[in-house]
Amino acid sequence: MSDKWMIPCLYLYQGKAVAGRGPKERTCLSRDGDAVKLAGSYSDSGADGLLVFDLSSTDEEHEEAIGKIKEICQISQVPVSAAGNVKRVEDVKKLLYAGCQRVALNLSKESNAQMLKEVSDRFGREKIMVSVFDMDDLRSCQQKIGEYAGTVLAADAVREKIPERADLSDVPMLLYMDSDQKADALKVLSEGHIQGITGAFVSRMDFSLADFKEECRAQGIPVDLCESAIAWEELKLNGDGLIPVVVQDYQTDEVLMLAYMNEEAFETTLRTGKMTYWSRSRQELWMKGLTSGHFQYMKSLTLDCDNDTILAKVAQVGAACHTGNRACFFQKMVRKEYDDTNPLRVFQNVYQVIQDRKAHPKEGSYTNYLFDKGIDKILKKVGEECTEIVIAAKNPDKEEIKYEIADFLYHVMVLMAEKGVSWEDITRELARR
Repeated sequence: MSDKWMIPCLYLYQGKAVAGRGPKERTCLSRDGDAVKLAGSYSDSGADGLLVFDLSSTDEEHEEAIGKIKEICQISQVPVSAAGNVKRVEDVKKLLYAGCQRVALNLSKESNAQMLKEVSDRFGREKIMVSVFDMDDLRSCQQKIGEYAGTVLAADAVREKIPERADLSDVPMLLYMDSDQKADALKVLSEGHIQGITGAFVSRMDFSLADFKEECRAQGIPVDLCESAIAWEELKLNGDGLIPVVVQDYQTDEVLMLAYMNEEAFETTLRTGKMTYWSRSRQELWMKGLTSGHFQYMKSLTLDCDNDTILAKVAQVGAACHTGNRACFFQKMVRKEYDDTNPLRVFQNVYQVIQDRKAHPKEGSYTNYLFDKGIDKILKKVGEECTEIVIAAKNPDKEEIKYEIADFLYHVMVLMAEKGVSWEDITRELARR
């Protein structure tokens, strides 16, 4: 049986996080109604995903909401789904491009039911969620849901009817719960045809989802809990009862820092998903980022061959070093010249030079010539270089195509700098696909 999902929901209205879907509930959840901050707190609390409802009432507000959802996707450490104000294929496209894993179509709208096949074929069934809030929607769209939807977002009104529909048995159901009671949540999660819950209970901010998951596990409900395949007792500790941890960026493999864990730090890291260490200087537990905001979100822990060192791959927020440097290893001691051909690092270095030319023009620079001529010139060069690749690919000499691809990538990076798109944006999008 697969793990059950706990997916808090967040309501966006006029760019702010509000209390609920109804008109009388559209008051900010906090003083500033910061939706991105709230999404981050859900992401950090043990949630398995996040469902964002766009409650916009105008096209202008809808565009603002998509921009806010993009910010949420950028900071969230869990998959984000979007619902509300999806009326056209273009809306689905914009939300997926913003970084959402899934987009929900409300099947009470005939236009959405009609475009279900089109968006499923175009973007992939797994990216399409359908909202079913009454039996009429279920009856009229049952066959389409089974063929073209990856997930059903259902209300209590249809909760018990889904299992009767044999052709929907393989479509995961996420139940929207109005109840904020733990007993109700446990009862729903124990039902085999329910894949997960969203709504009032899991969206509360006054309890720990991680602790609730522990309770679910104790009651035999399968949930995603971070557990180590190797027990703490099997690790070889130093004389102080600690184990060194080498910390590495999970995307770039950059070594960020070295720290130490005791058993409490190890268990806290597993439970919270945030890297936690033992501070030898202060002699206390130290959750990285608790005071600076520069958290490290654990992606993996790997033990070395001697069982005496842990390699942690993390998603680093901000700087890892207390000096403000990205990594603690920045003081050069000895260096021999060598070619660094790490692809991402090369791309990033070239991109940084291009950005510097844009910020600090240099006379005679070809890059500045392109920026001075503007977007039309840059696009013309990208098109020309693309054509050169096609021509080179028809020739047997791979050196020619290698040269043309490098030339093309340079001009694409100029375009990226002109439009404010970074390699981090590109790699995040590629990793998401």
